[in-house]
Amino acid sequence: MSRYDKAYLCRCENCDFVFSKKVPGPTELEKYYDTHEPTSYFSPITVARYNELLDQFEPFRRTGKILDIGAGYGFFLEVAKQRGWEVYGTELTEETVKACSEKGMNMFKGELPNIEFEDEMFDVIVMIEVIEHVNNPKTYVEHARRMLRKGGMLYLTTPNFNSLLRYRLKENYNVIEYPNHLCYFTNRTLKKLFAEHRFTTKSISTTGISLTRLRTSKGVSDQDFISETSDDEMVRYKIEKSRFLRFSKKIANFILNMFKVGDSLKGSFIREL
Repeated sequence: MSRYDKAYLCRCENCDFVFSKKVPGPTELEKYYDTHEPTSYFSPITVARYNELLDQFEPFRRTGKILDIGAGYGFFLEVAKQRGWEVYGTELTEETVKACSEKGMNMFKGELPNIEFEDEMFDVIVMIEVIEHVNNPKTYVEHARRMLRKGGMLYLTTPNFNSLLRYRLKENYNVIEYPNHLCYFTNRTLKKLFAEHRFTTKSISTTGISLTRLRTSKGVSDQDFISETSDDEMVRYKIEKSRFLRFSKKIANFILNMFKVGDSLKGSFIREL
């Protein structure tokens, strides 16, 4: 994949999985993440989306425990806690762990494979924009399976390598960024990863096109990806206020999902008995 040499990308000849052949060391990662903190902006629209997601999790509630891997400042867990879940999270920095702990969340610092949770402890495990950052996603799925109870759900989101924007922008698509992103999934490779670890795929969808990503990738904007004034947030507000635009969004996402070219992959997987 010479076009993507800057990000050290290669593709597995057997399964088509795309990943960085270069693995960053701890010093390189620490230097990068020192200048790239998780977002501190929590959109009211995101609150509504989180509540819709938690509605989907209700049928899986048994122990009442939910884990957010890579919880950031705990925005998702805040909403889950308000709905009566016993919330747990992991993060890599002292700052985010402290911020979440002060909100009454059970927080743990470090990479998932290095954190000891009980077997079959959780009803639901969430990985929102996490799995693309790790160099060995199989290890994460293995550990998540052990901690998830039989019949429990794992939900994740991750960038779609086969997105319309990647086809359009190619190597200029700024989702493709070393050492930030190390693994790049498609509908097929994501489903295969979880099938190999004895998960049943409940659903995988590919939705959305980011105006912010388009403009920043083309170099015509330097806006933050998530902020109150980003292009994406402005579009979201307009859609929320218009019945016609909400209907148009559903149609657009239906088409993007049909051809598997949306920006984001959203997957729900059930741990087999």
